[in-house]
Amino acid sequence: MSGFPFHVAGGSFGAGHSLLAEAMTPPALPKAQVAVGSRRRKLWEISHKFHCPIVGVCFECDELRRLMQKVMHLPRDASDFMLHTTAVGACEERSRLAEILQKSLEKRYQLSIRQLAACKSVAELRRAWQAACRAKRDIPAVLWACWTHPCSNEQLDQEIYGDIHMIQHQLGAHDRTEQQALINAQAKNAELQARLDAALADAEDLRQKRATQAQEAAQTIAQLRAELVAREARASNLARASDTLREALPDLESRQKLAQRLADAEERARATRQENEELTRELTRLRDFAKYAEETIESLSRADEDDLAELPGPQLSGKCVLCVGGRSGSVNSYREVVEQSGGHFLHHDGGLEESLHRIDGALAAADIVICQAGCISHNAYWRVKEQCKRTGKPCMFVKNSGLGSFGRAVNALGKGNSGAGTDK
Repeated sequence: MSGFPFHVAGGSFGAGHSLLAEAMTPPALPKAQVAVGSRRRKLWEISHKFHCPIVGVCFECDELRRLMQKVMHLPRDASDFMLHTTAVGACEERSRLAEILQKSLEKRYQLSIRQLAACKSVAELRRAWQAACRAKRDIPAVLWACWTHPCSNEQLDQEIYGDIHMIQHQLGAHDRTEQQALINAQAKNAELQARLDAALADAEDLRQKRATQAQEAAQTIAQLRAELVAREARASNLARASDTLREALPDLESRQKLAQRLADAEERARATRQENEELTRELTRLRDFAKYAEETIESLSRADEDDLAELPGPQLSGKCVLCVGGRSGSVNSYREVVEQSGGHFLHHDGGLEESLHRIDGALAAADIVICQAGCISHNAYWRVKEQCKRTGKPCMFVKNSGLGSFGRAVNALGKGNSGAGTDK
C-alpha cells in the first residue's frame, strides 16, 4: 500500500483522523501472497485496479457507510465519493475494512460462488461471465465469483474489467435516461395533478349545483304533497256531501237506472222504426217486381200458346230430339212439343248443373239437336257445335229460350232442314 495518508480526489485525510488511520493499517500478520493452486483469491489478493469496480458494483453507498462505521469514525459530511475511494484504498492490502468487505461479499454471493466452482477452465469461466452479461442478471455476484476463481488468469481479468467498465458507463447513460424520464414523468404528473384539481373543482361545482337542484326538488315535492293533501281533503268533503244527498234521496239510484233503461228503449225503438221503413220499401219493390214478372210470364205464355197453335202435326216420326239449355221450368213443355210431333225427348242443361261429360253420350243418342245458346256455357256451346259438325247431325242454335222458339226449331228440323242454324 502507498504511504499514509491516503490521497483521494485531489486531497488527503490528515493526521487528525486517528481512527481512520487505524482502520487503514493492516493487522500484524504476514503479507498475503497471490493465490495459487485451487484456492480462491481474497479481496486484497486481486489486482488493485479491480477494487474500484468491485466496491462500486457490489456495495450500495448506504451499505458501505454502515460497514465502514464498524472500523472507523467517519465525518458527518463525508461524501459518497470519499467513502468509495477510502474503501478502494483499504482493499490494496489486508486490513480490517478489507476483511469485513471480503466476509460480506463471500456471504452474499455464496450461491454464485458454488455454481462457478464447477468451472474447471478459463474457457468455462469466460462463458459463465459472458452469459451473465447477456442476461444482465446477477452481474455483481458473477463478477466477484470470477475474479476470485482459481482458474481466472490475467487475460480473463482484463476482459472482465473492460466489460464491467462499459457496463458501468451504460448504466450511467441508462440512469441519465431514467432521470430525464423521471423529470418528464414528474412534469406530466404535475400537469395531470393540475387537471385533476380542475376536474375536482368542476366536480365540486357540479355537486353543489346538484345539491341546490335536490333542495329545490325537495321543496317542490313538499308543495305537491301539500296540494295533494288539500285535494284529498276536498275529495273527502265531496264524498261526504254525495253520501248526504243519497241519504236525502233514497230512490235516486233507481230513478237513474230507470232513466237509463228508458233511453236504451227509445234508442232500440228508433232503430226498429228505421228497420221497418227499410223493410217496407224493400217489400214494395219486390211486390212491383213480382207484378212485372207475372205480367211478363203471362205475356210469354200467351205468345208460346199462339206459336204452338200455329205448329203443324207430327213430323218427327220417332226421331230423338236433344235439347241443350233452356229454362228449367219449361223442360216439360219442351217434352210435350217433341212428343206431340212424334219424337222422343232428351235434355241437358248445358253445364250449368249437369257435368259436361254426360253431353257426349246425349249427343251420340240424339238424331236432332236444338241448342239454346243463350242458356249454356261456352264450353258446352263449342262442344255441341263441333260434334254435330263432325257427325253431320241436324243442329239448330236458338237465342230465345221461349216455348214458341223451341217449337219452330222442332218444326223446321222435322221438315228436313238439317245442319246448324240460328233462330232469329
